[in-house]
Amino acid sequence: MTKVRIEGFTLSLDGYGAGPDQSLEHPLGVGGNALHRWFLPTRTFQQAHGGGEGTTGIDDDFAARGFQNIGAWILGRNMFGPIRGPWPDQDWKGWWGENPPYHVPVFVLTHHARPTFEMEGGTSFHFVTGGIQEALERARDAAHGRDVRIGGGPDTIRQYLRAGLVDEMHLAISPVLLGRGERLFENVDMRALGYECVQHVPTALAAHVVLRRGQNGNPTE
Repeated sequence: MTKVRIEGFTLSLDGYGAGPDQSLEHPLGVGGNALHRWFLPTRTFQQAHGGGEGTTGIDDDFAARGFQNIGAWILGRNMFGPIRGPWPDQDWKGWWGENPPYHVPVFVLTHHARPTFEMEGGTSFHFVTGGIQEALERARDAAHGRDVRIGGGPDTIRQYLRAGLVDEMHLAISPVLLGRGERLFENVDMRALGYECVQHVPTALAAHVVLRRGQNGNPTE
């Protein structure tokens, strides 16, 4: 059965999932790169982006699980790029170059329509103007029985959490303070939504936490 998963989403100690003032120079907001010190050296990241061998161990294990059995992704528009409002042209095709790391269909939430396009490596980008439910329905169909991963950003994740649509969530809590940015759990009561912690593993660079939602919104036994 298809699950809806959040994987590898990194939070600062003060609860921010992204820094402020996203731009071409700061894709994750000012200071946001510091959140991902656990992820960037891993073998999973390095091999996906044409780097070296990368590190193995717990951090890489959690990085790798985020790509296992994923048949489609959903992204908020800010995760696709820094452009706001109507698309000025069709030139911007994401942060990742000609061969993005997804290799499956990706559904981008937006208020402004844009044609689907294909990239190298099996990634296709589809732009959804009908909201989170439409994006999930299309992603489930495209996943063909595999899982759907919600990539972010924080506002997109909050929408899916509040709607009770996320089955499992892996957070990496990074030992940094951002001071400002975008909080993940702003006005979200995870306990009331039926989530509980089912796994927590510390490393030198992050505290990995897995949250799972019980059946009918009740905590798991």
